[in-house]
Amino acid sequence: MLTRINISSGSSFEDAYGYSRAVKVGDTVYVAGTLGYDYATGTCDPDPAAQVRQIVRNFEMALEKAGATLADIVQLTTYITSPEVFEAIGPTLREVFGDIRPTNTALVVAFPIPLAKVEISAIAIIGASR
Repeated sequence: MLTRINISSGSSFEDAYGYSRAVKVGDTVYVAGTLGYDYATGTCDPDPAAQVRQIVRNFEMALEKAGATLADIVQLTTYITSPEVFEAIGPTLREVFGDIRPTNTALVVAFPIPLAKVEISAIAIIGASR
């Protein structure tokens, strides 16, 4: 029998919209689409590369609670507001995930938060980094 563990970051969005930052089922961790929103300061940097770095910090908190690390990520889905944004974040994605090399699908979308230019969701498998 698999166990499900809902993981919250404490974001007011999670409570307001009824979702978890991550859900762990067995050794698999599903991380919700995450914006580059700094919950400590209540801000979102307008720079797409800075947003990716904040997304990674937000991921790390959720993954740690699940017993996983960034190196366990096997799949990303990256949502961007334009193809130019993907060009702007490419070097940052390479910097963070270059040695991990998860799969990645990019989609151009619109966000309800005006400064948001990037959102990323992930799937991690605990132990995949070994």
